[in-house]
Amino acid sequence: MNDYPDRPLIGVGVVVFKGDRVLLVRRGKPPRRGQWSLPGGRQRLGETVRAAAAREVAEEAGLTIEVTALLDVVDSMTRDEDGSLAYHYTLVDFLAEWRAGVAAAGGDAAEVAWADPDHLAPYDLWDETLRVIALARP
Repeated sequence: MNDYPDRPLIGVGVVVFKGDRVLLVRRGKPPRRGQWSLPGGRQRLGETVRAAAAREVAEEAGLTIEVTALLDVVDSMTRDEDGSLAYHYTLVDFLAEWRAGVAAAGGDAAEVAWADPDHLAPYDLWDETLRVIALARP
């Protein structure tokens, strides 16, 4: 189902590190179904963006995290085959550290992986995702 929004929706993305590995999720629902990305999703009414980041990681990967820093704000726009804007998200991307839990797919995620940030090519990530991960690295 496409949103065909009348305004951008606010979402969060989270670059979660556990040691030298970064958490990735394979999307189980549109937009980007089947694609690897950062964990994240829509902010709920009355929820802070930091709380949304922690909730989304818990729902999609079963992990408890500590949100440590704001990384960037990214626009994600997806057009349908006719060129109409099907999705428009303003994504607030955070850096976070793993605190507890074993990564397991849940919620909107079909699969999860702890990836080596130096070898992300097999995941075929969106350019903006690669850029935000690079921003998060020391």
